[in-house]
Amino acid sequence: MLTFLLTAFSALAQKPIKGLVKDSYGKAIELVNVSLKDPEGNIINFTRTNRNGEFNIPLKNDQITGYKIEASSIGYKKLSTVITDVTKSYELIMQNSETALETVTVKNRPSLTANGDTLNYRPSDFADKQDRSIGDVLKKMPGIEVAEDGKISYNGKSISNLYVDGDNLLDDKYNIGTKSIPHGAVDKVQVIQNDQPIKMMRKNNMSDDVALNLVIKDEAKLKVMGDATVGAGIPKRFDENLTAMLFNKKLKFINNIKGNNIGSDPDIDLTSHNLADYLKKLDNDRPGGLLSTGAAGVPSLPQSRYLFNKAGLLNLNNLYKFNPDLQLRANISYLYDQRHQEYSKFSETYLPNQTIRYSESQNNAINPQKLRAQFNLNGNAEKYYLNNNFVLDYAPFKTSSAFVINNVAANQVLRQETLDISNEFNYRKKLKSEDVINLYSYLNRTTQPENLNINPGLNADILNNGNSYLGLSQYIKIPTWYTNNYASFAFVNNHFVQTYKAGFNVQQQKLNSELYRTQNNQQTELVSGNTVNDLDWLKTKIYTDATYEFTNDKLKAGLSLPLSYNLIKYSDDINQLDKSLNKLFLNPSLNIKYQTSVENYVTANYNFRNDLGGIDDVYRGTVLKNYRSLFANNTPISESKTHNVGAGFNFRKAMQMLFINLTANYNDAELNTISSYSLSNNIQQRVVLPLSNHIRTLFFNANASKYLFALKSTVSGGISFSHSQYDQLQNNELFAFNAQTISYKLGIEAKLTNFINWSYLANFSVTDNKAKVADAIKTNFQQLRQQSTLAITTFRNVYINLSAEHLFTHQSTQPNLKYLFADMNLKYKYLKMKTDFEFGITNLANIKSFDAVYLSANSLTTGTYYIPGRVAMLKATFSF
Repeated sequence: MLTFLLTAFSALAQKPIKGLVKDSYGKAIELVNVSLKDPEGNIINFTRTNRNGEFNIPLKNDQITGYKIEASSIGYKKLSTVITDVTKSYELIMQNSETALETVTVKNRPSLTANGDTLNYRPSDFADKQDRSIGDVLKKMPGIEVAEDGKISYNGKSISNLYVDGDNLLDDKYNIGTKSIPHGAVDKVQVIQNDQPIKMMRKNNMSDDVALNLVIKDEAKLKVMGDATVGAGIPKRFDENLTAMLFNKKLKFINNIKGNNIGSDPDIDLTSHNLADYLKKLDNDRPGGLLSTGAAGVPSLPQSRYLFNKAGLLNLNNLYKFNPDLQLRANISYLYDQRHQEYSKFSETYLPNQTIRYSESQNNAINPQKLRAQFNLNGNAEKYYLNNNFVLDYAPFKTSSAFVINNVAANQVLRQETLDISNEFNYRKKLKSEDVINLYSYLNRTTQPENLNINPGLNADILNNGNSYLGLSQYIKIPTWYTNNYASFAFVNNHFVQTYKAGFNVQQQKLNSELYRTQNNQQTELVSGNTVNDLDWLKTKIYTDATYEFTNDKLKAGLSLPLSYNLIKYSDDINQLDKSLNKLFLNPSLNIKYQTSVENYVTANYNFRNDLGGIDDVYRGTVLKNYRSLFANNTPISESKTHNVGAGFNFRKAMQMLFINLTANYNDAELNTISSYSLSNNIQQRVVLPLSNHIRTLFFNANASKYLFALKSTVSGGISFSHSQYDQLQNNELFAFNAQTISYKLGIEAKLTNFINWSYLANFSVTDNKAKVADAIKTNFQQLRQQSTLAITTFRNVYINLSAEHLFTHQSTQPNLKYLFADMNLKYKYLKMKTDFEFGITNLANIKSFDAVYLSANSLTTGTYYIPGRVAMLKATFSF
């Protein structure tokens, strides 16, 4: 607190240099880089202009002789002016340069503008009368791709954040924003390349992130907006939704409550699209749930076509700004869901002189719940950065199922209950020398008890000496304490930054498990002494990291040299286990980005990683993972050494709305362990053994997107290729496998006439698998998926949507599978009441089962899933 007050007092004592940046037409220019330089040309301070073209640079002292202000932005000539009076407001007029990305202004056609690293789309240029949310319009913008799960990418790169008027309201769970914010309330969609949200780090910006910013119209900031939906249908369907939002300077919120049983999963609104990258940064590897009810999987359909659910979600997102540099955010959500899943499948695994077969069916009742409370305090100024993030996650999960495996019927109940509490603290301070000190601390506590009950008892020959018995009960607990702490110091010297970090992390875990059986006389006992674990685990890492970064207008290069000492101790008296391991690792990485032109750049990267396994790699007692899988380990801690090399090329002509990206990646991982599977028709047993194991993967991807002005259409296409080599150990036979997949995609968003819009998306993939043994079976799998929608305005304020989805699957040893789903929707906009009335029918053909084929290198699985049939809904949506 004292440091914060001193910082605030120091800021008040400084004399700011103010000014305004305009273009030659007198229009304010946003996001111009404005630097304060001393007589030797050294940068003393740095800022960017706001949306009104204004800038404010604090001056540390009264000595201004020879000082000057320099303004620069892509598309404009660099401008410099000498400071003569600190009390004067400087007006800078920037002239277009020869390489300017000038706005192409052509009547009745979309245009883009580019300022520096920011590309601006106008939603009104791409929106149609039937579009409601900004998410509907994003799908039509060239260069932007929206996946089925809501994840947004720009020119092949996933966005790191979705800002609402510059604020991170939704913290990576941005689906509720793209679904709820009306496109008419958005003035601009800004694509921010090299996004750096920490203000003090923008001077020497090494970020390669891409973010989207939704610039809200001024008139939309004056009141609470939202909508309310009431829907009912047959058979016994409902869909209710209430959303309220406000986006003013002090307070922003998107609060939503919804419930439905139409196959729309509310949990998708809680999807954190960059969670994997965040967990990797935390370095807190821990096992997820060890138990399951089997490998049901899901069909290769959109979730809305196969999901039987009855779900409700409360989703509250509120942000309050005390001042431009300090804000408090609360994200609170609770999900309750009841699901029903019914399927049957048949599987074959091909081994030399043997084929393993099993058939199974399940009827599952699934009850997931999720409670999350997140509170974030963020101070972000030119001289300091403070971020404290507290998160509580509670997720009870219950599954009850009746199943049949190879004509043997049984019942099972799985209960899982995860409680995860964490606090992350990050503080940065810029010194007078422009150097930066950083302090970081993360603390986490997790408990995740699991309980699987099966009756009657299965596989009596393995688990009960061949005698029938009543049932099995598997119990597991893995409580975890984890902390990660470091301090770093960055030496800043114009374009070059050296950062030195030192820290430690500690992970303490305990794995307790028991497998009990209940005999016919109701007596409960351990299956054996080999089905118990009481494992203590302690992992400590002490690490340093030296990072060297260089950046200028053309080149960004970063070299990281992290060095770590890793000490692991684990013991289990029951299984006579007491071991330790200590390793010294150097994991270097190199990243280069070169701007070949104003809009285009190439990237190259290399990294080498040493990784150690976790507690689930070393337990010795057997665990019943599910009703047909027994897992154990008989090996030291797994170690992996991974080389990864990649390259990419991003090309764009923004004013012509052409975007192309190419990426290539090669990954070579060497492991010291392999999973050995013993397969039979009724059960599989896995033991991890010490054996060298290589996994090699080659990946290539190319995508393009273009707006065709003459046709008022956005077309896109892409191709991807992956090739993998790996080993498997099955029934004491070691197999080397090759797997290869080529995928193609093609899409168009077209305006056929003033009253007809058409969209089409096709994906075609071909997969080949082969084992490197004599007379090996080679499998070939082909799948085509096509989706098309026709949106028609019949007469004023009446709209018809006709959509279809076609799936074709070919596998050489199986009959072809063909499905055609069709939907219809009729909408009337009653403008006086601001209400939309909709009548829709999904699955017009009333398809109630779906067959799927799954292939791996030496196995084939065919499954039948029972899906909802025809559903008719009537809805009314009122907007306010």
